[in-house]
Amino acid sequence: MFDVIFTERAIAKVKALVPDENQKPALRVYIAGGGCGGFKYGLSFDSKVDVLNDFQVVKDGVKVVVDRESATYLEGTEIDYVDSLQGSGFTFNNPNAKTTCSCGQSFTA
Repeated sequence: MFDVIFTERAIAKVKALVPDENQKPALRVYIAGGGCGGFKYGLSFDSKVDVLNDFQVVKDGVKVVVDRESATYLEGTEIDYVDSLQGSGFTFNNPNAKTTCSCGQSFTA
């Protein structure tokens, strides 16, 4: 069983960003190589779910999918949305990260 934690602010922002309310694509959360820490977080809407290789969870009406490789790095991660004078965006509080970049968008595992 795989789980990520979404705050109420993050869920509200995702719902506001859904490109087509009638189709309700899944929110894909993933890890990619890059960033100053070696790995970086990614979020995108995806209408295709690979039932063999994706974990699927529903958070307050939002379907979230994570590929198996990314899931090993994201298990237990809290995703929040911050809107402040210093900037706005999704933040990741990842218990699996050994170090996090000062930008908060990349990490080492």
